[in-house]
Amino acid sequence: MKDWKHDLSLRVVKILDLILITVPFAICWYYYYADHTAAFFAANARRYIIILYTLLFFIFGRVYDAFLISYNPLSEMVYSQVLAALIADGLIYIVICLLCKGLQPLWPGLLAIVGQVLLALLWTVAAHRWYFRCFPPKVTYIVYDMRSGVDILIHEYGLTKKFNVKKVLPVSEVIENVDVLADAEEVFLSGVHSHDRNIIIKYCTANDINSLVIPRIGDVMMTGAKKMHMLHLPVFLVQRYNPTPEYLLCKRLFDILLSSLAIIITSPILLITAILIRRDGGPVFYTQERLTKDGRKFRVIKFRSMRVDAEKDGVARLSTGDNDDRITPVGRVIRKVRIDELPQMFNILKGEMSIVGPRPERPEIAEEYEREMPEFRLRLQCKAGLTGYAQVYGKYNTTPYDKLMMDLMYISSPGIVEDMRIMFATVKILFMGDSTEGVAEGQTTAMEKEDRGK
Repeated sequence: MKDWKHDLSLRVVKILDLILITVPFAICWYYYYADHTAAFFAANARRYIIILYTLLFFIFGRVYDAFLISYNPLSEMVYSQVLAALIADGLIYIVICLLCKGLQPLWPGLLAIVGQVLLALLWTVAAHRWYFRCFPPKVTYIVYDMRSGVDILIHEYGLTKKFNVKKVLPVSEVIENVDVLADAEEVFLSGVHSHDRNIIIKYCTANDINSLVIPRIGDVMMTGAKKMHMLHLPVFLVQRYNPTPEYLLCKRLFDILLSSLAIIITSPILLITAILIRRDGGPVFYTQERLTKDGRKFRVIKFRSMRVDAEKDGVARLSTGDNDDRITPVGRVIRKVRIDELPQMFNILKGEMSIVGPRPERPEIAEEYEREMPEFRLRLQCKAGLTGYAQVYGKYNTTPYDKLMMDLMYISSPGIVEDMRIMFATVKILFMGDSTEGVAEGQTTAMEKEDRGK
């Protein structure tokens, strides 16, 4: 109950954001586009277009985390706000063209977008200042077992205004005297075993302390458990990836439709990129053996972005990012905007991959990971994907253990809505440089050993 004022005021500020972003579109709609629609529609349903726009902006704002005032930096907040508004504007423009039975001028919509960008910037700055002035950082304790360093991450991600880390404690010290947490408002649990974690969570809940749990692999797998009642007892059924036939059929039909459209729409880009790579010397495409569902091997197709002799010694190596001297000048550009991935649409059309799923890994690298982390093969429960949970919410250099947990979060709860959310969220990372950071030297073998022997 102590957070009701915080939650209520935050909702009011977010509603204000919805109103501010909707106003420029509403002006554009009422004073220009509405007059070009059918008279019956214009007279009776103008307000529904406004409601539809607000709903679209809200949905995409949630997808892009545009309302997370206390967690996101200013630059990402503005980017997310503008991106959500642009997609909502684009979809509504299509609706307007259908209502007007023809293409409509873009200039009124562009003026509305300019207003939305300015208002998004104004709201974001004002909301940040208001929030951190009214709600000081919470007293935070960090309890760790096999995984330390959360306090460093809080600092690196600019969350010191949200969490005031007072103590970093090993779990053994906390279990000896759980009252050591009495003064905390927030408690992070990082890599803590289930037995010890349950003791701490029960204490925190009883004493109105928020718990933020960084899960282990078993915890992630439990998120998709089916709730049952058996033997007059509550039971969780945990299964291997087992989606419904209807979902698999819809997913495959969607893969065929979207990959076919993408190949047709991007064909000019494919042609220009092929010409540029060819002028740079060497073959346009390269194929590489990858793993998909149940460990089946296939040849992934990509535009070549590295020198022909990038792995002349035959040793598989991940890219180290922009500083990788094996990347060609053309390759540096197409990797930045993900054009090198477009030929994988042919893999999707053939059924070797899906639009959404775990990243297809090379057999040699997967084998290296599995030597220290056998659970890594759990990623292969479903078909590999062009984009996925780990690709969207991680980085290229996110550790294999964390990528595994992200992929398992997707695998544990398959669904069309989740696939759509990940596809739209992918748009956000296309122009975010940190999502393509390379792998640091030695990272591929520095596996976490949190679940060894557990």
